[in-house]
Amino acid sequence: QVQLVESGGGLVQPGGSLRLSCAASGSIFSINAMGWYRQAPGKQRELVAAITSAGSTTYADSVVGRFTISRDNAKNTVYLQLNSLKPEDTAVYYCNAHIRPKWFDRGSDYWGQGTQVTVSS
Repeated sequence: QVQLVESGGGLVQPGGSLRLSCAASGSIFSINAMGWYRQAPGKQRELVAAITSAGSTTYADSVVGRFTISRDNAKNTVYLQLNSLKPEDTAVYYCNAHIRPKWFDRGSDYWGQGTQVTVSS
């Protein structure tokens, strides 16, 4: 059983910062890409940032220069540093990881439960 557990969301004023964490646990043989998505009320879930096992990153245009994704492979954990936050960043942020539970598995996408980020004065 694989689980992704997120932490670090909260309420922050515009211009503030937050750091999200997502730890994968359970039966894990390997983890390929990890990433963060977000979903605001009435909108579709969108990719915020992703990082491969080798450390290559990609970002949504709206967060370039403000958000930084990183990972600790030894801890099976991915982080998202959110700086210069704007009200439009308000959303539920979801962690995603492509995980092979066993060596013979092809791998599947797993999701965290989501953590709320609210940017408001």
